[in-house]
This record gives sequence, structure tokens and C-alpha cells, in this order.
Amino acid sequence: MKRSISTPAVLLAVFFTIFAINIKAQDLNSATLLTRSEQYDKALAMFQQLIQKEPTNSRNYFFLGENYLADYFSDTISNSLTVTAKAAKEIYQKGVEANPNDPLNYIGLAKIAYFQGDVKTATEMRAKAKSFLLPYKNLKKISPPAKDYAFALAKIAESYIKDEKVDTAIALPLIREAIKIDNNSKDVYLIAGDIYILENDGSKAISFYKLAQVADPASPTANMKIGNIYVKGRALQAAIPYYDEAIQLNVNYAPAYRELGQLYLLAQRFDQSKENFKKYLDLTAGNIPAKTRYVNALFYAKDYDGVIKNVEDIFAVDKSRTYMNRIAGYSCYEKNPPDYNKALAYMETLFKTVAPERIIPKDYHYLARILLKKNQNYPKMVDELNGLKTQLEKDKSKFSSASAAEKAKLKPGLDDLTNKITGLEKNKAIADTEIERAFVAYEKVLSFKPDDKNLLNEIANSSYNFKRYDHAAKTWAKLIDPAKENIDDYMRIGRAYYTGEKYKSADSLFSSVVAKNPTYVPAYVFIARTYSRMDPDAKLGQAKPKFEKVLDIAKSDSLKYESEMMEAMVFLGYYHMMNENFSKSKDYYTRMINLDAGNKENKIKGYNGLGSVEMRSLMTEKTNEGRLPYLSRASESYNKILAIDPMNASAKSQINYINEFVAQIKKGINPNEIKGVIKNTAGKPLPYASIRVKDTAAENLSNTKGEFKFEIPSGSEILIVSLKGYKSVEIPITKSRVYNVTLEQ
Repeated sequence: MKRSISTPAVLLAVFFTIFAINIKAQDLNSATLLTRSEQYDKALAMFQQLIQKEPTNSRNYFFLGENYLADYFSDTISNSLTVTAKAAKEIYQKGVEANPNDPLNYIGLAKIAYFQGDVKTATEMRAKAKSFLLPYKNLKKISPPAKDYAFALAKIAESYIKDEKVDTAIALPLIREAIKIDNNSKDVYLIAGDIYILENDGSKAISFYKLAQVADPASPTANMKIGNIYVKGRALQAAIPYYDEAIQLNVNYAPAYRELGQLYLLAQRFDQSKENFKKYLDLTAGNIPAKTRYVNALFYAKDYDGVIKNVEDIFAVDKSRTYMNRIAGYSCYEKNPPDYNKALAYMETLFKTVAPERIIPKDYHYLARILLKKNQNYPKMVDELNGLKTQLEKDKSKFSSASAAEKAKLKPGLDDLTNKITGLEKNKAIADTEIERAFVAYEKVLSFKPDDKNLLNEIANSSYNFKRYDHAAKTWAKLIDPAKENIDDYMRIGRAYYTGEKYKSADSLFSSVVAKNPTYVPAYVFIARTYSRMDPDAKLGQAKPKFEKVLDIAKSDSLKYESEMMEAMVFLGYYHMMNENFSKSKDYYTRMINLDAGNKENKIKGYNGLGSVEMRSLMTEKTNEGRLPYLSRASESYNKILAIDPMNASAKSQINYINEFVAQIKKGINPNEIKGVIKNTAGKPLPYASIRVKDTAAENLSNTKGEFKFEIPSGSEILIVSLKGYKSVEIPITKSRVYNVTLEQ
């Protein structure tokens, strides 16, 4: 079973056993003590001396490899796993060459392979290591000796740790066997505690750490690890005595001061935090690597401003450490308020100055997030741009049909709108470039973690939010688990295709949901919406049977599916009205009124529909006098709306229109008749131009003199004038009955 861990400190601890005591001799024990004291550079130098002195001692190579890994995990932000793994692997291989029968360096190679995702090689190397741990019956006659045998088993168990997880089903049996062989090994007990921490069993971990303390009372390690457990659980006050005891065991043990500094920072006891960090830096001679670890501590303590300040201090002394741009960029992103421009500047410097093999997956991840956050207003900008473009088209139509005097008044506003659109289009182009760059960075992260579900979901959500709907759908599709058949997953993908106008793909997804759950109303609704989008003028009637199906399925629980039924009836009522099936249309609008006696909004929609049907119906009446009953019934419907909502502006407007209509009829005037002349820019009449009322079948052609005259439906809003070889124009319909239009070639 795999469990997660919450802090990098525990991963770092995996590679530590006991910490520094007074180093007197240039031997293996002294070198490993330097590693455990986080003095990796000094340890490296000592290991290299030992290897030069004893080139056939395979343990020297193993612990040098461990030093490389410990150094990496002490600073995963600044260090590169690729670079570290390469160096450590070379050392482990030299250890194998020095002594092919020593299991330790095979275990080291297994770790490297496992970290790099090469499970096959990791398994082979573990098996090779185990082949040198001979079966035993008597512990006194065990080969290799019990202490070495147990240590190797514990290290094999440790090799199953990766990405803050451990396979305890394999690791813990190895630990139990190691303890059986050597029940007085501090190293085995510490590794056991580390594994239980990964299993989120702090109590069990503490018990093993205390056994390690008994095995080596002079070591501060166990106290440090127990303190870390309490810090992880935010029991900061409980952790302090353990760190203090670690310092009592070794007053010059620098990491304890760093941990206390971080603890007091979390507790907002800033003076004590600075005091302990200063002690840490003093003990490590204030060197840049020590300051780097201090910066990392500030980052994990969320003191992002402190990180940025210290990075700049480091750059002031040593500009060559350009990898520090990484943690500064991360911090600018994480701090409150964030500074995305500065974060991007740091990250761009990082990518320009650091060797490609030292770029880590997290760099691409942060770069993607920074670029998207920097452009977080992109969706609003796109919506605003589309709205302004629509407005521009309307204004251009109005301008083209205006008189010379009116054009002079309209032109400044038209120019201002055009300039706004130009500016927004320029900003959108810049944003598009950065957003696309963000998704390229995401793909880089994904190449390292192709099965990371959280990452895939983040990419899909970001794609959707930034209007990359097709990419969102395809990314969410990678998260589908056929064994679970989660309908919500399929619906989410379908909605992304629908929003991105990939209607055939959307229909396929929603239909698959219906096949899995024949009573799932939301899927039927989206199928109907999809067909409505594919047939926007409803000329083919494709959506009609789909919305009828919605009503049929939803009627099983009209209370639960009230909004879905209303949507279906709104469509069907309008569809039948536009096809002049007025009786059927009225049936649907009446059902809307009666669906929920207490829902005023439904009633208003229903009465508005009935009024619209009457206004549409009167166009079938040939005489003006015969239209009066239709107008009377329409007025009655709109007055019922005002009885529910006295301030309803639309109903008031319709009643005023009806009253004017009735007055004109009584004067013998047809209020729905329009006329005009279509000309080109040279002033010549254009014969056979089309004059059509938008979203209706009402259309007329100009005669040989460019003249037209016909009756339009009540409530018409837009005229579309077109002629082959000329630009079509849309003209808002006002109270004017005359529309003279000039077409441009």
C-alpha cells in the first residue's frame, strides 16, 4: 500500500542515520558523519581521499553515492535529479567494479533507477543485491555478518521510497527481518521510523526513533526526527524540547538550529527565528550552500519576501549561482500579493542561464502557472472583444444607412470603438502567445509525469478556463477510468466539446452517458442543446425531438427537473410559433404557466410566449381590422405579466407598441410595412438585392429601380440587405418605415 508524506524534510531524513560527533580521523565513519551533518562538500572531499587511498573498498563508493543523494534531497529546489543521479550512478558502478560481491552498490543503482522511473532495472538491481544475502538458519553463522546483512535489508527497504511515497507491503517485511537479525541497529530503527512516517503513522515512527536513541544515546538524530513529526502535526511547542535535546547532545550540530529557526518562523516568533538561523549560518561558516539551505527553509516556512531578499543578497556576492532564480521565481508567484511579472523575469533568467539538464519538472510547472496567472483576465478580455465586435457591426450598419449629417455625428464613436478593438486584439495576441507557452510548459511537466492525475486535471481545468475547450476535453479524457464508469467525467468532457463548438464530439459523449444511464436528464438536455446549436435556425427541426425527449424523461419528477422542462418548453414553444403551428406553441406556453403555481418567473415566460404567439399570428390575417382580436389577446397576456411584475419593462414596451399599432390600424395605416431604395456607393440603384428580416422567412427583392416594399413580422429587430458582389449589411429596425441602404462592393 502506498502512502504520502507532506514535507521534503522527511525525504531528506531518509538518507540520514546518525549526526556529527567530534571528527578525529580521516576514515569512512568520519566521512559519513559529515554527510549526516549536512556538510556535503566536506564529505565529498573526504570520500574522494578515501577512494584514492582505498580504491578497492566498495563501501567508500556506496556512502559517496549516498552523499550525492542526501545533498540532492537537502535542496530539491536548487539541485537537479538528472545531474545528481548521473553522478551517483557512476560512483555506484565503480563500487560494483571494486567489489562485485558487495550488495550495497547494487542497492544504490536500484535507488537511481527507481527515482528515474526505470522499475525494471530497479527490480533487477534489488534482486542482484539480495543474491549476496545468503539464506541462513543460525544468526551466528550468517553471511555477510548480521550487522551488515541487516543494514543491507534496511537499505533495500529504503530503495522503495520515491516521490514522497513508499510501498509498505514490500518495505516493512524487509525491515522486520532486518530487526530480527540485528535488534540493536540504530540505522535499521531510523529507516523503520522513516517508513512509518510515510505511512502517516507518527506514533509507530516515534517508537522506532526512540529505539534508535537507545541504540546510540549520543546521537541527536532520533530527537531531530521526533521533533520533525511534531512540526508536521503543527504541535510546534511540543517539538521544541526535542530540538533542544539534540543541541544538548551536540552543541555544534547546525541542522538543529536551522530546524528551530524554521519552527520559530512558523510560530511568528521572529527574533528567536533569526537567532537560530544566525547560529546555523555561523556554524556552517556562512557559506553560500548553507545560505541556500536557509533560503529553502524560508520558502517552506512561506516567508517568500525573505526568500527574495536573501536570493538578491546571494546574487550580490555570487552571481554565478543563477539556479537561485528558481526559488525567487517560485516565491514571487506564491507571495501575497503575488508579483507575476517579476516571477516570470526570474524564471526566464533561470531558463536562459542554467544548463538544460539542471532544469527540473517543477520549473516548467511554475512557469506554466505564472504565465496563466499573469494572463488571468484573458477570458474577460476575449468576451469584451467579442462584445465590442458585435457592437461595431451594428454601428456600421447604422452608419451605412444614416444621412450625411447623422454620419458626421456617428463617426467619432465608430472610430473610438474601432481603436478599442484594435488595442484589445493586440493585447489578446500577446496573451495568446504567453498562454500557448504555458501549455507547452505543461506538456514538459507531463512528459516527466504522464500518469499524474492531479497534473492532468490542472491542465484540463486551465485549458477550459482559457477557452482551449478541445484541449480540455482531450485532457480530461485521459482521466477516464473505464472500470469506474463515472458519468460526471463523461459529462465534463462533453460540456467542453459543446462549449468549444465540437458538436459531433459532444453529442457522442452525451449519447454514451444516456446509454449508460437511460434516465439521466442532464445528458438529454445537452443532447438537445447540441442539436439546437447544429441547427441554429431550426430549419431542419433537429432539436425538436431531442427537447421532446427531455420532457418525456423529466416528467417523472417535474419538481426536480423544473428548469430542464422549462428550457425544453421554451424551445418547443418558440419552434412551433416560428413554424406557424400556433396552437401547439400555445400549448407549451400554457404548460409553462401551469408547471409550478408558485414560480412567478415561469409564469412571466409563459405569458410572454402567449403574447408573442398572438403578435406572430396576426401576420396571417390579411385585413387590419381582423388583426384587432389578436392584438387584444396579446395585450391581455402582457397585462398578466404586469399583474405579477408591475415594473416589467418588456411587457410595458409591448403594450405601448400594441396601443400604437391599434391606433394606426384605426387610422388605416399598416404599421408593419416598410419600404426603401437600395443603391451602390455611386448612387446607382441596385436591382434584385435581398432584404430579409433576420431569423424569419420574411424576405423581399428590390425592383429594377432598387425599390422594395413589404410587410415584416411584429417585433422584428434586424434587416439583412445583401447582393452578390457586395458586402452584406445588418440594419436595426426602428419605428422608421423607410430604409434607404447603400451597399459597398
